[in-house]
Amino acid sequence: MTSTEPPAHPLEQVLFEVKRTIVGQDALLERMAVALVADGHLLVEGVPGLAKTLAVRSLAAAIDGSFQRVQFTPDLVPADLVGTRVYHQQSGEFRTELGPVFANLLLADEINRAPAKVQSALLEVMQEHQVTIGRETFKVPEPFLVMATENPIESEGTYPLPEAQVDRFMMKVVVDYPTQSEEQAIVERALRPPEPPQPTVTTDDLVAMRARARQVYVDPAVVDYAVRLVAVTRSPGTAGLGELERYVTYGASPRASIALVTGARALAFLRGREYVLPHDLSELALDVLRHRLVLSYEALADDVDADTIITRVLGAVRAPDVVLRNR
Repeated sequence: MTSTEPPAHPLEQVLFEVKRTIVGQDALLERMAVALVADGHLLVEGVPGLAKTLAVRSLAAAIDGSFQRVQFTPDLVPADLVGTRVYHQQSGEFRTELGPVFANLLLADEINRAPAKVQSALLEVMQEHQVTIGRETFKVPEPFLVMATENPIESEGTYPLPEAQVDRFMMKVVVDYPTQSEEQAIVERALRPPEPPQPTVTTDDLVAMRARARQVYVDPAVVDYAVRLVAVTRSPGTAGLGELERYVTYGASPRASIALVTGARALAFLRGREYVLPHDLSELALDVLRHRLVLSYEALADDVDADTIITRVLGAVRAPDVVLRNR
């Protein structure tokens, strides 16, 4: 008989509660927790019906945070997202009505269906954690996580995110179909009333965890490893991958190096370690880098995707031998 007791680590307890509702999607849930600790945002690609919305709602419930979902459409305007000033006739005053971005977890569903103005309004609050309406500036609640989704099987009526904007997402996670056994469990759970996740930590606890995660030790050799990985995405030939040069128009930006290190630090904290291993970086490399590579038309013609290139880069760049010692 297996034990159903939740793990001891606070963030693992959060994931334990979410998994009472969500079947599978372990990688997505862990990346969501990493983003929360590292103060980043997620771009999720997956076909409809894979419980992306339910995952974010369940995570918000487990951290006792607020949740909002915005369905992006071509007729959306920035005020629908961030809020606006409304005139009240009885008082003769303008009052500020805040939009749905003022939540701990915001699901931007099908972000590529909204025009550039709306995308920019969302990306501004992602970067600055604040919104300016009229002459007033309003801070969004902390912690603040945006999870934006893209549907890979539709292109009609969409506005693809420019490379400079998509670069502001810390990670892009690709969600695949569940296995047959997982799908059977999903159907069985749908036949009975769902058990809502119970709050296990507060948002204040999570902010404190962010401060603790910043104390996780990152060896200079690990930082150098992150920089070398990103540098090879720009010039594959420097690592003996000259045949990939024609496939890469632009490599990853310095934001990728930062995201690799901060994400690895959050992952180490999530797994109960006080130090970062090179394996933490390589484990997150696909999620951190795949949306930051701009591939050429030759790559499209030869059916070479970003994941293929990143996997080759990981194999070509030697990981450092980090010696662990008592601090």
